Amino acid sequence: MFVDYYELLEISPNANSETLERIFRYFAMRYHPDNQQTGNEARFSEIVEAHNVLKDPVKRAQYDVSYREHAGLRLQLAEEASDGKGIQKDAVVQAKLLSLLYVKRRQDVSNPGIGDVEIERLLGCPREHLEFHLWYMKAKGWIARIENGTIAITVEGVDRADSELRRDSSVRLLGS
Repeated sequence: MFVDYYELLEISPNANSETLERIFRYFAMRYHPDNQQTGNEARFSEIVEAHNVLKDPVKRAQYDVSYREHAGLRLQLAEEASDGKGIQKDAVVQAKLLSLLYVKRRQDVSNPGIGDVEIERLLGCPREHLEFHLWYMKAKGWIARIENGTIAITVEGVDRADSELRRDSSVRLLGS
């Protein structure tokens, strides 16, 4: 997992070696385990690790390559978060999944589950794109993994699917 050493030391990626040393000394004294009031061994170790990488020009250059890649991922995350279309797309996937599991339960109450691979195929969505939705819907109690390992809609999921259908129908009726 990537650790942002600049953030950890609260310095700019453009900070010079003097600034790095001054800030390191400040945090090292503050978090040193011998400091009775603010000592923190884990934090001290992180500070030392960050300092050791950033003070060495070769290690810092290598780290900066990873830092720029990570910064690009953070920018991408921020852009996606500011685009409400992602949340709308997620709601569509969740509604489709609930609807699919609702129909399966209604058609075969004694065997209501659908396997992961079949869900991927029916939704046209790869597993890695479904993981968030499966986690969320399980946490909400809308779906559950049943004894045979497949995924099925729960009573709460049926209620949710029904309320979504009613809401969508009323919106369409109002728009008519």
